[in-house]
Amino acid sequence: MTDKTLDTGKLEWFYREGVPETPNHKPPVLLLHGLPSQSYTWLPILNQLAENGFQAIAPDWIGSGLSDKPEKRDFAYTPQAYLEALTDLIKALNLERLSIVVQGYLASVGIQYALQNSDRIEKLVILNTPLTPTAKLPWPMTQWTLPFVGDMVTQDPLLIDRTLEGGSGFVVSDEKLDVYRRPYLKTSAVGRALMITTKNLKLAKTMAEIESGLKSWSKPTLVIWGMLDPWLAAEPVEQLVKTNSQLELIPLPEGKHYPQEHWPDEIGEVLIPFLRRQVV
Repeated sequence: MTDKTLDTGKLEWFYREGVPETPNHKPPVLLLHGLPSQSYTWLPILNQLAENGFQAIAPDWIGSGLSDKPEKRDFAYTPQAYLEALTDLIKALNLERLSIVVQGYLASVGIQYALQNSDRIEKLVILNTPLTPTAKLPWPMTQWTLPFVGDMVTQDPLLIDRTLEGGSGFVVSDEKLDVYRRPYLKTSAVGRALMITTKNLKLAKTMAEIESGLKSWSKPTLVIWGMLDPWLAAEPVEQLVKTNSQLELIPLPEGKHYPQEHWPDEIGEVLIPFLRRQVV
């Protein structure tokens, strides 16, 4: 596992890369985290992918982790701004064809990229990410958008503990939390970026676009869903999957909002065979 940075000309991204000793010649896999997480959330799955022959890349979103945190005047922190930045990153990484794995709020930008660039997508994997117009911002994240309150809450490193443990429903180890908190202890810019990004998510518009796009989507797609997610109900996702034979649902009966934090082995057991499967 290697830690790298890449300057796309406008922004500097930090990313983690798993490089296989024996490549399987399948397209590389790009893993995108949600709020308020980082690429670190994917570490066990990155290792599993590399061990199984996949090149796997997990960036920190702009404004998160160790990637750039520009001022609002230099980066709008809107879904469109993130989509353009992600497009530049994929070009800079020379990923001509790829599979994308997403989880969480903001990671839906990865689905938008896939829908708009289907010719470059091998497969899509979705873990507990807003997908339908029923998706709403949960209260812990809504607090980040409130006047005055948001300014204070997003500067508190313990928001990581409250959000990751509240969403996943399980204790997150201090070792992991230390990594997630670290950017908040170093700069106020990460909290400001989180607040602005959350305010700008435009869920209603984005979800309508994603739901419509997935209903007619033609690429193999695996939906791995923590069925006890307190923030995103499973039923609308189950209904969406029924509309398109390309969508396959794998339930994680005890999983919640950040399933990769506590169920990486179970996820790997279905993710890797899916990515290996020959596209017909």
